Amino acid sequence: MICLDEMGPVSAKSYAGRALVQSRTRPAERAKLEIDYGRRAKGYIFGAFCPATGEAFTHPYPGRGAHWVDFLEHAETWIPRTTKRVYAIMENLSSHRTTDVLLFLVAHPRWEMVFQPKYAAYLNLIEPWWKILRSLALAGRRFETWDEIVDAIRRSTIYWNAHRHPFVWAQRRRHRPRRSPGVALLPRAA
Repeated sequence: MICLDEMGPVSAKSYAGRALVQSRTRPAERAKLEIDYGRRAKGYIFGAFCPATGEAFTHPYPGRGAHWVDFLEHAETWIPRTTKRVYAIMENLSSHRTTDVLLFLVAHPRWEMVFQPKYAAYLNLIEPWWKILRSLALAGRRFETWDEIVDAIRRSTIYWNAHRHPFVWAQRRRHRPRRSPGVALLPRAA
């Protein structure tokens, strides 16, 4: 099973993050945020994610629709040849159902597209992975060009694949122990 999706549009701008404010000169000084007017460059990051192994593949493109089949070709070379059947879980977008995509499926019989219902992005396991990738690559940084974003995404994907682990659906994210079930207090009778 492979989850496919695109993250975007991603633009060259400042991304909010958690950073310490240095206040050596005046401890009571207000935190300042540089105003970022507009987008300087934009594009889309397409991605493939295998939840069973945690392995991910990303590829940048300047646009969305016309580049989907090219991304599928790149994903085909990324998936091992030993995999007999590829179930591609993806959103129900019109660009995922074009004639070019149907021709790709005819040329690659091991692929089967599984479209998730509309308004149900949470069913695709690539969505929580996009959140992790955004925090690894974009959070707390300012980008001037599209090439800087592409480089940050590439380095973050390499880092993720070096430290990957299987994704488990509905696993608790926090490392807190679960509360033990107890008996609820009965209301006091007045």
